[in-house]
Amino acid sequence: MPWVEVFGMGILDNIISQNGYQVVLRNLGYFLGGAGYTIFITALSLAIGMVLGLFAGLGKLSANKIIYMLSTAYIDFFRGTPLFVQIFLLYFGILPVLYDNDPVSSAIIVLGLNSGAYIGEIVRAGIQAVDNGQMEAARSLGMNQRQAMTYVILPQAFKIVIPPMINEFIALLKDSSLVSAITVPELMHRGDLVFANTYEATWVFGAIAVIYFVITKTISVIGDNVERRLATD
Repeated sequence: MPWVEVFGMGILDNIISQNGYQVVLRNLGYFLGGAGYTIFITALSLAIGMVLGLFAGLGKLSANKIIYMLSTAYIDFFRGTPLFVQIFLLYFGILPVLYDNDPVSSAIIVLGLNSGAYIGEIVRAGIQAVDNGQMEAARSLGMNQRQAMTYVILPQAFKIVIPPMINEFIALLKDSSLVSAITVPELMHRGDLVFANTYEATWVFGAIAVIYFVITKTISVIGDNVERRLATD
């Protein structure tokens, strides 16, 4: 019927009849399970990265030369070398010496260390963005350096670093696809396995791309809402 073609029903029927569409439909639950793994690994890695980044960022502002040098060396190494190289270096070289490592725990550690280096720079920049008069005012009220940093500087820096932290979360989630190389059963690895069995590259990796986009867009929207709410406080 001509009107069916006009309203796109013929095109829709053609898409549904494609083998690639059927492959994606059959494996959608499998992909979503991998997406859950991706979010889980990313969230734990970011939590580790936030702790390491806080100390590394403060370390780069420290007057203690040893702490400054250690913090700088950590940040420079993990920001200056490819994440893919770091994954293989730690998974096959360093972590097996320390414990009986497995792909998932290794991925979380590597991603956490990598994220911590970037968050360290975010924290450092956020603290330096706070007006110097805030520290002077806190000290004039009788606070010592640690108290002023804890109760005055860091709360103000927190609002400043929200946007780059959201960007780091999104970047880390996308970079987590690299741990598929060490057989972590996350989204990209599951896509590779389905592709190896079906050879439907466009459909399989197209579906993977859409799932990544939905996750990152959701994180971005949540981040924008948090930023607006903090801006009104």
